[in-house]
Amino acid sequence: MVAAPCARRLARRSHSALIAALTVLLLQTLVVWNFSSLDSGEGQRAGGGREKRDRGGGGESSDHRAHQHRRGPAAFHSKALDQPPRPYTGLETQDGYFSHRPKEKMRTDSNNENSVPKDFENIDNSNFAPRTQRQKYQPELVKKPLSKQKEHLKKKLEQEGKVKENSLLGKNSNEVLQFRHHVLKNSSSNLKEIHKSPRQPHLKRSGNNSPEIRYDQPPKCEISGKEAISALSRSKSKHCRREIAEIYCQHKQGKLMPEKVVRLCPLDGKANNNVQWDEDSVEYMPANPVRIAFVLVVHGRASRQLQRMFKAIYHKDHFYYIHVDKRSNYLHRKVLQFASQYPNVRVTPWRMATIWGGASLLSTYLQSMRDLIEMNDWPWDFFINLSAADYPIRTNDQLVAFLSRYRGMNFLKSHGRDNARFIRKQGLDRLFLECDTHMWRLGDRKIPEGITLDGGSDWFLLNRNFVEYVIFSSDDLVTKMKRFYSYTLLPAESFFHTVLENSPHCDSMVDNNLRITNWNRKLGCKCQYKHIVDWCGCSPNDFKPADFHRFQQTARPTFFARKFEAVVNQEIIGQLDYYLYGNYPSGTPGLRSYWENIYDEPDGIHSLSDVILTMYHSFSRLGLRRAETSLHTDGDNSCRYYPMGHPVSVQLYFLADRFQGFLIKHHATNLAVSKLETLETWVMPKKMFKIVSPPSDFGRLQFSEIGTDWDAKERIFRNFGGLIGPMDEPVGMQKWGKGPNVTVTVIWVDPINVIAATYDILIESSAEFTHYKPPLNLPLRPGVWTIKILHHWVPVAETKFLVTPLTFSNRQPIKQEESVRLHSGPPKNAYMEQSFQGLNPVLNIPIKAAQVDQAKKNAALIGTKLENWVDTLVSSIWSAVDVCSTGPTSCPVMQACSQTAWSSLSPDPKSELGPIKPDGRLR
Repeated sequence: MVAAPCARRLARRSHSALIAALTVLLLQTLVVWNFSSLDSGEGQRAGGGREKRDRGGGGESSDHRAHQHRRGPAAFHSKALDQPPRPYTGLETQDGYFSHRPKEKMRTDSNNENSVPKDFENIDNSNFAPRTQRQKYQPELVKKPLSKQKEHLKKKLEQEGKVKENSLLGKNSNEVLQFRHHVLKNSSSNLKEIHKSPRQPHLKRSGNNSPEIRYDQPPKCEISGKEAISALSRSKSKHCRREIAEIYCQHKQGKLMPEKVVRLCPLDGKANNNVQWDEDSVEYMPANPVRIAFVLVVHGRASRQLQRMFKAIYHKDHFYYIHVDKRSNYLHRKVLQFASQYPNVRVTPWRMATIWGGASLLSTYLQSMRDLIEMNDWPWDFFINLSAADYPIRTNDQLVAFLSRYRGMNFLKSHGRDNARFIRKQGLDRLFLECDTHMWRLGDRKIPEGITLDGGSDWFLLNRNFVEYVIFSSDDLVTKMKRFYSYTLLPAESFFHTVLENSPHCDSMVDNNLRITNWNRKLGCKCQYKHIVDWCGCSPNDFKPADFHRFQQTARPTFFARKFEAVVNQEIIGQLDYYLYGNYPSGTPGLRSYWENIYDEPDGIHSLSDVILTMYHSFSRLGLRRAETSLHTDGDNSCRYYPMGHPVSVQLYFLADRFQGFLIKHHATNLAVSKLETLETWVMPKKMFKIVSPPSDFGRLQFSEIGTDWDAKERIFRNFGGLIGPMDEPVGMQKWGKGPNVTVTVIWVDPINVIAATYDILIESSAEFTHYKPPLNLPLRPGVWTIKILHHWVPVAETKFLVTPLTFSNRQPIKQEESVRLHSGPPKNAYMEQSFQGLNPVLNIPIKAAQVDQAKKNAALIGTKLENWVDTLVSSIWSAVDVCSTGPTSCPVMQACSQTAWSSLSPDPKSELGPIKPDGRLR
């Protein structure tokens, strides 16, 4: 009896100790943040990396880099930091991750151009939930329920108001947390108000948390399919929603898709035509050579690369029909200029806005074929489709000799796999609709009976007889296949294959499209198109010099290769060009240079962001300052200028495949004569990455960079130069050498030494690249940021990047109220929910009151003072290397742009198009 009170007191003490221990465990759980996607470039070892994220779908691109909070598996620190960080043990992606995806044997030279490849098996293309629904946790990631102790602590903390909606308690410290996007609430009840919220049109929550669609007009049937409901909830325009509802109802009522199609091929099975490859015989031109219609379907702004490719394939005996994407106006202007020089080159009088996987690409091909057939003055024999990313790997004469030998054949590359599996992975058994520049998945459908569906690459060579059959035939096969493929994903990859294999022309099929495509499945298959199509797909990589030997193979006939991209690597294009046509004369200028336009005055400044416009103006002023300091003499104003207006044009400049900066063409008034002149300024980024001195014994880190628009396929930032503003979401990238597995710590420090974020990265021995975007609260404070990389808390390297203040808001000079809002940093200097102030003394990064006060003053600047602040910051990261004049100038020592080696007006003979040579070629 006496022992009972003691036992109760002992039990209470034990209970208190247990509560205290669990509280410590809870706090440790709360201060370690494990995010779900540290994106890096290599390897396939993730139990919850990109592949699992892609299975979630959600209708958003899993690789839509510029607009998503993609939270990587980083461990954020708030504990005592005089101890080395423990290695991260959670799930990681790519270079540092463990993949549960079964591996398959990969073909390095597959020709299935865009569709889901053989090694991309376990991506679930069914989960395209409406944007209003919070995405559920992946079942693979959520493995353990809350323990009773954590439930007890959670309830206790919730009562104290310390636990928020996205509590970390539902995860072990080593499990990936799914951070949900903020959901816009649609409180509008009429169409006008609803259209003000384009991301959430006509959407209400029903009691079961599923979307309830508000229709512009009643649909003709009950829309019950989850894919169609999802598409309606995500589509933006009234026209698109109406079309989705109409097509869905037609399909539901059995009025859309053909149930049976008549096969017209007399063969049982597929034709098996083997064409012989004889390198020597193709050198002899036949008596009646074929004439080819080259159809170039191009987009973007790489006009010089397009001209170089056109120069390589041109011959006066062939025909060139060019379609420029409706959104690529700069390229269209350039194409019109050079097409007018040659009688056998024409530009389509119509233009379409084609998207990856869209039905619009098939429409483009069919309309081009009809146009070509109706051109009575163009007697062509073969139709070949090319893009600006293609390049010939055999000469024109070799191609003509080969096709003349097989003039009755059609060359298409088939998938080479089980047909039922191809249909499933290609999505041919699903109904799609293209509208609002998006391919919407609306549900399942049946494959028509009576025919065999086939497909593969959407790059092909077709003879005229078959093209005329496809365009003009009204038989059951062609008519029904055109309708079937109007609502098909990637229709150009399958339509021509299927029609040919089931048509009277079936015996003319050759399973070879005469191309080499550069597939790297690990890098190219990242569901990077989910922002424009409700499906996962792949894209080929760009060729590099190490791939040159592949062009010389003779195992099968090949005449073209893809992809090539001069901003990634121009050397390989030069190697091919010299291989086909010989070297240029010694001393030819511009052979290692490449220029690509990114802004042209007719585009209008509305095409530029405020960040870009701010930087371009600052670059122009830096150029004028350089002219004043390096060209003029005392008492002479002939080389002093005052800036005038917006930039005229901007070019990316590369030399020997290295980014050299921007070339800004701009107007300025010469102060000596008060006349307007047009100048071009070359600005180059300074080297911001540096290894600590003396260097540590940690040698794996080769380079680090901060930017936006990371391309994980080519492993570059597409935002060349890293122009970043306060509302951007920067990504940190590191390049690694081989070595043992290591964990490094990355620390982000803002311009006034506020530590914005810190996290660990586990680097595996084979890792080459890692990249991660910390979920920082916006706006970022303008100024020069520092990224520190540590190994066992020993500094290894650091890099810097600029967050530029904005001198423009909506392309107008910024007002003070907006300047203060954008330039003051995040509220309460809190870039994240937790503070890292404890790190400042440990890392010897003091926050000084004078810096803080100056930052507040800078945030309120406008006008000339703001421009001066911007120019000071920009000049710390960029250098004005040179300036030249595009025309007459009053500055006697300023050089003409055409006489420089760097200007966009300097000679570029490899891309310039001149008169036709006696042999009928341009190259």
